[in-house]
Amino acid sequence: MSVTGAILICDDDAAIRTVVTQALRRAGHRVTAAASLGELKREMALTMPDVVVTDVILPDGNGLDLVATLTGEYPELPVIVLSAQNTLATAVRATEAGAFDYLPKPFDLDALTTTVASALARGRRLVDDLPSTEDHAVALIGRSPAMQEVYRVIARVVSNELTVLISGESGTGKELVAQAIHDLGPRRRAPFVAINMAAIPRELIEAELFGHEKGAFTGAGARVAGKFEQASGGTLFLDEIGDMPMDAQTRLLRVLQSGEFVTVGGSRAIRADVRIVAATNKDLMSQVTAGAFREDLFYRLNVVPIALPALRERRQDIALLARHFLDRAVEDGLARKAVGDDAIATLEAHDWPGNVRELENLMRRMAALHRDEWIDAGGVRAMLGEGAMLPAARDEGIEAAVAARLQRLAIEEPGVLEDGTLYDRIIGEVERPLIEAMLARHGQNQLRAARALGINRNTLRKRLDTLGIDVGGGRQDDPA
Repeated sequence: MSVTGAILICDDDAAIRTVVTQALRRAGHRVTAAASLGELKREMALTMPDVVVTDVILPDGNGLDLVATLTGEYPELPVIVLSAQNTLATAVRATEAGAFDYLPKPFDLDALTTTVASALARGRRLVDDLPSTEDHAVALIGRSPAMQEVYRVIARVVSNELTVLISGESGTGKELVAQAIHDLGPRRRAPFVAINMAAIPRELIEAELFGHEKGAFTGAGARVAGKFEQASGGTLFLDEIGDMPMDAQTRLLRVLQSGEFVTVGGSRAIRADVRIVAATNKDLMSQVTAGAFREDLFYRLNVVPIALPALRERRQDIALLARHFLDRAVEDGLARKAVGDDAIATLEAHDWPGNVRELENLMRRMAALHRDEWIDAGGVRAMLGEGAMLPAARDEGIEAAVAARLQRLAIEEPGVLEDGTLYDRIIGEVERPLIEAMLARHGQNQLRAARALGINRNTLRKRLDTLGIDVGGGRQDDPA
């Protein structure tokens, strides 16, 4: 039989009060509603509820201050926080204030009902020794439902020592999540040390992790502390853990089991006083099945899984992220730029194979290289390379298009600006879409296309061969 109790709801939105009241009453609870902190305090004086559900922004105060007050006066009273301020800082502040749980708006009524039942059944969850988020810059940005779930998990794990495994595509922000867990947790005053398994030669991974003694191998002229020692008391972030060789996996598993390690060439056991946060862009379970990753190590690392969404799965965050990156570019000394709604729509339509990192790099290029203060859709397309040579959305002319292409080359392939191939490359990039457009305009008729271009048919044929343009059996002459 489900646990029921007296629930006090505080929200200044009458519609939310109504639907939440109805949902909780259907679940068998006794529900009282308040529209302000003052009303809530009066209701508290009349009857002690079993659970309080409160919004953050209220007409006469902040719900998070209420949480701290209530949990101070009534330590066993579970308080559930609702908020439209869907940021990691809000989730963590709710948790550090002593909230039983945090639900971002818009929330699912079934989820709220389940959370209320959990609060009644288990009692209030205490969270101690969390730093104030006012003192820590939280780099994670986003208010999408997918990011809200990430924030909730982070808020629950920052105060404990559980091992975390972060999964997600490259560029989704896995190291930012690891850094947030460290910065908001009790080890924040100790080092945060990151090591990328994919960037280290396989034969050196164990020495990098555990350190080595003088003479342990050729070239080891002195004792060197490994990442475990460097991170002592803090957090060790093992990035791209799926690229760790099997022998190193075995040794890491031994460290996680025993809490001790030995340097390469050493004999003395050293205590491993670190919190482990690992990350991967691979499907580790598939690697386990294929025999490429130890199953026992996977379960040791996957105590708390955090799955980061790809940017294309959280498109509603793109506008917030784009403007954040432009603001940060100003802090780095770049020119201030503003991005229009049409540009945001273009950004939201892009696939973002490089995820948030790709978006950040794009916005920094826009801040550094875009000529105007206002960024529109044409500017975004030019920088993304979509229609960069013949922009249709803006009447800027070929000079602006070539300038945009040169700007991209200066960043992405700077060597081409000096290797003597620039002229042929740019001419080829302009010539191909021009010839293809004229062929399409004239039904693949080469003679008509050549006349329109102002060149003879033989010259066009040579350019088709040189550029590798397939005319698909198009006519070479006018029909009789």
